[in-house]
Amino acid sequence: MNDVKWNSRFNLGVEEVDKAHQKLFAIVGKLIALNEEPEKQQYACREGVKYFKSYTVKHFAQEEAYMQSIHYSGYDMHRKLHDNMRDKTIPALEEELERQNYSVESVRHFLGICIGWLNGHVMIEDHAIAGRVPNKWVHGPKDDERESLEKAVIQAAQDMFRLDAHIVSENYSGEDFCSGEVMCFRLTYLSDAGERTQIFFVYEQRLILGILSEMLGRQINTADKTVIYAVKILSQKYIAHIGSHFTMQNGSTIEKNDMLTFEQFLRMFDKEYPPYSLLFGTGGRGYFALCVIPVHIE
Repeated sequence: MNDVKWNSRFNLGVEEVDKAHQKLFAIVGKLIALNEEPEKQQYACREGVKYFKSYTVKHFAQEEAYMQSIHYSGYDMHRKLHDNMRDKTIPALEEELERQNYSVESVRHFLGICIGWLNGHVMIEDHAIAGRVPNKWVHGPKDDERESLEKAVIQAAQDMFRLDAHIVSENYSGEDFCSGEVMCFRLTYLSDAGERTQIFFVYEQRLILGILSEMLGRQINTADKTVIYAVKILSQKYIAHIGSHFTMQNGSTIEKNDMLTFEQFLRMFDKEYPPYSLLFGTGGRGYFALCVIPVHIE
């Protein structure tokens, strides 16, 4: 992993906020360096992660106070993004670090997600505070609706694959959460009224290969055409399993089931973020994301 350096393009023009962002990037850069020193790696990274978390929480409070001082209209959603990172994402990543005893690979995974989140959050959500870019979180779901979907996805993971899934992020915005390859699929549903709903799945490849290996009783090491076809069908079955939680248009049927590259998937985030965009972990077996545009939940 390359060194992380501050770039002036991150500046908002608010001294207190810009200094805090520089500090966060500096902490991540130090963690990258420590993770490459075997004699220091485990203890130093453990302490460094604690410091990153504490400084992040401190910065969030300062930034929220600034937003309130200027009566920023997007304050409520921005605070929810902070809450999600502090209360869901970082704790989930910490559990993985502890489970893997702060191995080099687990620390790299932690840092990769943090770098992706920081870059996206500063360049989009934070720059929206200064009016430099539009706020992409336009269609925020109600908390009870999102929670209903989360529970349905977690239950389906247990029912179909015996996976103990847990929420990592309630506001996934396209960060590269995988330590290896990913597999992306877009399911398009068409209603009798001609309205479409798109559902995106992004799977860490090792998760898929592990699931299929268990299902078939033999080791699957390559995501060949057979695996791709199997994942397409499993994704449709997954949506059918949680379908009772979706108020789809009457007569909705599957129109397309496409495999995408990760770059093609990211284009979905170009203009605005989907109303439902969730990232799940599975107890060290791999991650997967589910994004829905548009959808209503009962």
